[in-house]
Amino acid sequence: MLSKEMEKVIKLLKSLQSENSTVLSIEQLRENADQAGEMIKIPDDVKYEYIEVSDVPAAWVTTPQSSTNRVVLYLHGGAYILGSITSSRALTLAFLRMSNARVLAVDYRLAPEHPFPAGLEDSISVYKWLIESEKIKPENIIIAGASAGGGLTMATLIKLREEGVPLPSAGIVISPWADLTCSSESFTQKAEQDPWLTPEGLKNCALLYGRNNDQRNPYISTVFADFKGLPPLYIQVGTSEILLDDSIHLAEQAKAAGIDVKLDIWENLIHVFAAFETPESQQARNRIEKFVKEIFR
Repeated sequence: MLSKEMEKVIKLLKSLQSENSTVLSIEQLRENADQAGEMIKIPDDVKYEYIEVSDVPAAWVTTPQSSTNRVVLYLHGGAYILGSITSSRALTLAFLRMSNARVLAVDYRLAPEHPFPAGLEDSISVYKWLIESEKIKPENIIIAGASAGGGLTMATLIKLREEGVPLPSAGIVISPWADLTCSSESFTQKAEQDPWLTPEGLKNCALLYGRNNDQRNPYISTVFADFKGLPPLYIQVGTSEILLDDSIHLAEQAKAAGIDVKLDIWENLIHVFAAFETPESQQARNRIEKFVKEIFR
């Protein structure tokens, strides 16, 4: 049974989904996402330090207790067309608490102005800067992302492996969007249950991001990639979201490649539910924290 708090969240998302059935511009969607992020108060002990890494905007998010030599590189969601350091404040702060590390949140370039592979180029550039310029050991880095940021996390790991760059200690993906062909069973079967995402909306975003590329390109739809040699993965997803199969298929690919993968499926829960303030969200964050501590021990 869902908590009253989660039921309120789902009700609110359904009402917003209905309101957004009228076409909003990308600029309006981005503004709305940032406004939602601004509603989350930054605790007094948290510091945001805005920087640029090879022209990529980013922010160090820390507390006085943050380990200086451990980093969570966080890639926000937003279907590759929206999202920012501001809009992703909830999960950025969550990873800060869960990891006791410094969090580096990245404003990678977005479509349609900057389609694939711009965002991937940015995440690769920032990771290389961490290990080459900041001298952070790869084993002290976790790359994490939610939704499109989860797909980008997987693409980043795969690209780093292909380039022979030392890999981070783990990847954490929350409700990852990893199949931009939008052809899985859950994509249609879960459409009535999902209070947040719509098949039509994601199909449009996939076209804007992929542009003229084959959507089965493994750097766009990472469910089609070879996972051999990747670090341990943690995947969290709810059964009431159209992207459920993306997580299941990622886990299957990882297992087939001999990767240590933990697939954490939550019954009746929704897209990126760990970002909200509900009992279920806290329980989900506790599980992520346990994984992080196992990696960083």
